Amino acid sequence: MISLDQVIGQPQAVALLRQAIAKERIAPAYLFAGPEGIGRRLTAQGFTTALMTQGRSESEQRLVRYKLLKNNHPDLLWVEPTYQHQGKLYTPAQAQEAGLKRKAPPQIRIEQIRQLGEFLSRPALESPRCVVVIEAAQTMGESPANALLKTLEEPGRATLILLAPSADSLLPTLVSRCQKVPFYRLPEADMARILINQGYQHILADETVLAIAQGSPGAAIQIYELLSNVPQDLLRSLQQLPQEPVGALQLAKTLHDTLDPEIQLQLIDYLQYQYWQTFRHEGLVQRLEVIRKHLRSYVQPRLVWETFFLEVASSGITPL
Repeated sequence: MISLDQVIGQPQAVALLRQAIAKERIAPAYLFAGPEGIGRRLTAQGFTTALMTQGRSESEQRLVRYKLLKNNHPDLLWVEPTYQHQGKLYTPAQAQEAGLKRKAPPQIRIEQIRQLGEFLSRPALESPRCVVVIEAAQTMGESPANALLKTLEEPGRATLILLAPSADSLLPTLVSRCQKVPFYRLPEADMARILINQGYQHILADETVLAIAQGSPGAAIQIYELLSNVPQDLLRSLQQLPQEPVGALQLAKTLHDTLDPEIQLQLIDYLQYQYWQTFRHEGLVQRLEVIRKHLRSYVQPRLVWETFFLEVASSGITPL
């Protein structure tokens, strides 16, 4: 677990959280809102460390940090979106390790929110309060969101931190019970500093990746690795766009069979950039945004891509 001192490029968020701790005015729930890859998760780690080491001696603080680093602190629950397979839930890392075929993006499920409620039903064992962090909170469906709402109404001696791209991506009733902490895209100097620290300084010379990332070092790394792993022939086919229905259906099948749904979602930013550079067609960019929405809503991915490519093939869009 890092500390708030290690967060780069988010001075407003860090200052707000430090002030809350200093004045002992910790809100029951926070919404860390902003694009992915700009420090929301790291700030949640730093804030959690600060909450759990508050008022502790130096030796006690070291012990708390060690337990947080090993992910075995009894008063912290970190909730990630999961896949469901044969009645069991798997985080993305667990699913990859188990070699599971993923047919839809991961999501926060009702079972996880119920577990969260059970976790908060007991008092903190070693810290001043319990802390719950929910990553990708926007992936909650209506049922888990409503269940979480009940928890937020009476959280007890606990603090919940929701990570989401924007307040609009969550139910208004959830947002109204959270203190919003805005996160912003990083300036060029901070972007470069983080990429160099992470060993990705070569990305700084890739204008395409930087243009797509738009001030998000996490997105830059994700896009770079994505383009390194997606088959080059598939990328070329996607850049050219199909002109006939048969080609449209074949491209949709190849994309669906080759890439997991999570990777398909990551590919959308790249395609939006490439299509705008090549075709300067606003409709293509807007259609891809609809695809993003459908994939996040767990619509059958192959059907989504077939519809898109068939529309493109019938529209006669050509490069400038």
